[in-house]
Amino acid sequence: MFNNRATLTSRSSDRVVAVRHLHSRKGRRDAGLFLVEGPQAVREAARTPLIEEVFVTEGLSLELMEIVASVPVTYVSEQVMGALAETNSPQGIVAVCRWQPVELELAFPGGGRPSVLLDGVSDPGNAGTIIRTADAAGAAGVAFTAGSVDPTNGKCVRSSAGSLFHLPIVTEVSLDHVRASVDPSRMVFAVATGDGALDVFDWLGSVPKNQSVCWIFGAEAPGVSQEARAMADVQVRIPLYGRAESLNVAAAAAVCLYADAARLHGKLR
Repeated sequence: MFNNRATLTSRSSDRVVAVRHLHSRKGRRDAGLFLVEGPQAVREAARTPLIEEVFVTEGLSLELMEIVASVPVTYVSEQVMGALAETNSPQGIVAVCRWQPVELELAFPGGGRPSVLLDGVSDPGNAGTIIRTADAAGAAGVAFTAGSVDPTNGKCVRSSAGSLFHLPIVTEVSLDHVRASVDPSRMVFAVATGDGALDVFDWLGSVPKNQSVCWIFGAEAPGVSQEARAMADVQVRIPLYGRAESLNVAAAAAVCLYADAARLHGKLR
């Protein structure tokens, strides 16, 4: 649906200024909107009812134009695209999407599938990569504590490669609320930390298939908070066989989530 085939060329137009407000966390929160950049992420957004409008430059592929044909589309100049986008080298398409809050229970259903709780994870690239990995590994959802990065941060959205639209994402949760809301007979809370008492692979081998794991990962430098450690049922570590002192949080999440997927699919030996 094309608003107007005329190309928007003014970087100072009201529409451009309004979209640029979404570059800040406050602007996104006030508007209830966020930006999605690049063909892959916009393609995934277009499969949901959350996409509001799309800005494109000339020369975009016919396939992608057909995908976004049902939403308002505005052509913009390269200069305007540079103002709308948050990246240094925009890929010619930016979508405005609506943020849809979800209930915590949707991300923590139990029944075997894992869930992820990010405790103070502040790096948007790591957070987005964890969302993508959680999606690929079959997790039920991802929750962010109040001290964590905003999952609609542009870098987080891009790092998720569209997976932000595949999973329930819950924000601003408290650890107490998570613990009180989850049936302990259906889910065990596991903190992944370098000084964990149990080897993650040994421990997972003892977890029944119908038992879900809530994986708790902390920020890169400080790690998981003392509060999260206290609420956990178990603290596990990933064994290191080389000279590296640690894994970054996104790599650690990938190891834990895929080890858990192997357990659920009968591939963990």
